[in-house]
Amino acid sequence: MQACGGTIRGFPDAADGRNRRCWPGEETVVRSVVVGYGTKRGSTREVAEAVAAVLRERNFAVELLPAREIKDVRRYDGVVLGGALYRGRWHRDARRLLKRHRGALAEKPVAVFGMGPRRHEQEAFERSRNQLERALAKVPEVKPVSAGTFGGVDRERRLDVRDWGGIRAWAAEVANAFDAASAQEPSTDGS
Repeated sequence: MQACGGTIRGFPDAADGRNRRCWPGEETVVRSVVVGYGTKRGSTREVAEAVAAVLRERNFAVELLPAREIKDVRRYDGVVLGGALYRGRWHRDARRLLKRHRGALAEKPVAVFGMGPRRHEQEAFERSRNQLERALAKVPEVKPVSAGTFGGVDRERRLDVRDWGGIRAWAAEVANAFDAASAQEPSTDGS
């Protein structure tokens, strides 16, 4: 398999397009994405890992970090931010990142997700979705290209209502939205 030549915006020394077939002489620009997450017991991190894996399959250069460790979002072409939903609120680290970087996030594609309901009940999902929407309403300048709400985990009761197929499908939708946003960027070669 031939590796495509090219650069990764925001990642000058990162991956090089391995595992992708391309035409001879084709130049590829891989978009850089950070997948940040706020988690209390680890289940949100596991979902962030699954989202990152789908984005990598779609030829994105992905950095996976706890939200509290993300210091500058400007170096990325896109941002995915996830957080657990507890007692009516999105995880503090996710909320803080959204507020702290609101200006930069308003200028790039952003996708968000919340991990909440621990029961397979429509009402529980609606409440969780409303909690995520309340958090987003506090930063109206940030307009996510996609927002997902997924089932959570109750380790004490050994309940896991995460829908891994749904999570991967959502991540693929995010990749499509990021691709569309990238296609709308003005060309730097004068065309």
